[in-house]
Amino acid sequence: MNALTLPEPIAAYFAAEHNPEALARCFTAQAVMKDEGHTYTGVDAIKAFMAEASAKYSATTVPFALEREDGFQIVKATVTGNFPGSPIDLSYRFRLERGLIAALEIKA
Repeated sequence: MNALTLPEPIAAYFAAEHNPEALARCFTAQAVMKDEGHTYTGVDAIKAFMAEASAKYSATTVPFALEREDGFQIVKATVTGNFPGSPIDLSYRFRLERGLIAALEIKA
């Protein structure tokens, strides 16, 4: 299987999956993240949500595809963890700004 080459901030995001401090460094100060029907604005809100989700679901994410569309990087990934329906394939829609993640929307 070929290794997927992701842009640096996106690769760092997935590598820091269970490390909220490292995850926070992937985002701009005013980044916006949408997941599970909620919107989180700013690094502190994103970090708090990611820490809670990591503890609750113990999920592991494996990216398998990358597409570019209208200025967005869209990563498809298989997520396995302690939640109903696991494993599931999710779409991560990133907008990058100056080498950091400015926006991220996660959906099935």
